[in-house]
Amino acid sequence: MKITEIEVFAIRLPLIEPFVISYASFDDMPSIIVKVTTDTGHIGYGEGVADEHVTGESWTSTYEIIKRTLAPKLIGENPKNMERIHDLMDKEIYGAPTAKAAIDIACYDVVGKALGIPVYDLLGGRYHAEFPITHVLSIASPEKMADEAEQRVAAGYRSLKMKVGAKVMDDVKRIEAVRARVGEEIAIRVDVNQGWKNSANTLQGLRKLEHCNLDWIEQPVVQDDFDGMVEIKSKTPTPVMIDEGLRGFRDMREIIAKRAADKVNIKLMKCGGIYPAMKLAHMAEMAGIECQIGSMVESSVGSAAGFHVGFAKKFITSVELTGPLKFKEDIGNLKYDVPFIRLNEKPGLGIDVDEEQLQKLTRFSEKIS
Repeated sequence: MKITEIEVFAIRLPLIEPFVISYASFDDMPSIIVKVTTDTGHIGYGEGVADEHVTGESWTSTYEIIKRTLAPKLIGENPKNMERIHDLMDKEIYGAPTAKAAIDIACYDVVGKALGIPVYDLLGGRYHAEFPITHVLSIASPEKMADEAEQRVAAGYRSLKMKVGAKVMDDVKRIEAVRARVGEEIAIRVDVNQGWKNSANTLQGLRKLEHCNLDWIEQPVVQDDFDGMVEIKSKTPTPVMIDEGLRGFRDMREIIAKRAADKVNIKLMKCGGIYPAMKLAHMAEMAGIECQIGSMVESSVGSAAGFHVGFAKKFITSVELTGPLKFKEDIGNLKYDVPFIRLNEKPGLGIDVDEEQLQKLTRFSEKIS
């Protein structure tokens, strides 16, 4: 089996409501879709959603890197050879994990379809039967966040992820409001997206929040401040998670060496796709650090890819891939059984891509053969 054609689409996915985090607000999500065709007639889809603040990539740079640098090098290659595929991409360009993730995911999808098995079977088989879905609350006023939290709990959600990262004491009020509204039985995770800047600010906030019984605090300090994470971890009973600070193997080695986190958030867009994500999960497991599979708010394509990784590994204990639930329009049909996600047994990623919808949402595209 050989890759005969790679098509790349720059699309924008309309959101039901704006998605607001500490450093940005989105009315829609810019995404890059990759379509890989092989000489056996099989087709696979991949996705890359870039974030300039995390990996230094943009929507347009990801598109251009795939079109000009990666895709031409992979024509004629066997998509089964993932170590070789990644080695070829790494030799062509340093970094650019989101661009590489889009190709990686498409290769896994097409190989699974060619073999007639789900992607999770390519990763060692399914371990988890289901995962609870965590609803993500965008930054808003304390009252509005509490209202939304109450509505989601009424709909069946048992865990909430709060986006914060403005002024620390304002965020404390947001978290207290949500906890007071939903009660003690609902799990609350707080994602600061680097917004509290340093360990001193973070520790000040966490002391005020000890009564809120948080599941964990995620990336409160700037992404490369591993020493700050070590200090926070040593001075608070609240578990700490690293997200933006974990992009690849070098980061994971430092996290392990410093014992800088209780849990890490692995995202395919940060590390380069399914293949490197599995390697990061193995490293974390050997160090006794729990993992989560997170999201850059991808469509059904990228979200399904993340779920296949999550479902395959025992040490991945939570998933946060709810992009498809936030879109007015999607290109795929990933199915959620709210408040759970349960994957099907269809080959590849297990989803169907609507080509008409893909064309509708496409701003520009290119075919490489």
